[in-house]
Amino acid sequence: MKDDIYTMIEQLIDTAFDTNLGKKKEKPMEMQEPVPQEELEPTGEVFESIEDYTSRTGKRFRMLKDQKARGLTREEAFTETFGGTN
Repeated sequence: MKDDIYTMIEQLIDTAFDTNLGKKKEKPMEMQEPVPQEELEPTGEVFESIEDYTSRTGKRFRMLKDQKARGLTREEAFTETFGGTN
C-alpha cells in the first residue's frame, strides 16, 4: 500500500516538473479581454425593480465601477442600466 502511494506521488511530482520545466511544455492559456457589461445584460429588457431582475434572471444586480465612482445608489444605477421604476 505504501508503495502505491509513493508511486502515485512520484508520478504527480514528475508530471508537474515535466510540464513546468519544458519537457512536456503545454501551450499557455491566452488572455481574454473582459466582456463589457453592456454585452452581458439584455439591452431591451425593462425590469420593475432589483428584486424583479433577480427573480427573472437568477442573477444579483451589480453596479458598474463608473456608477460607483459617480456616487449613485444601487437603485439609481439599476434605473440607469435597465430603465426600471425603482
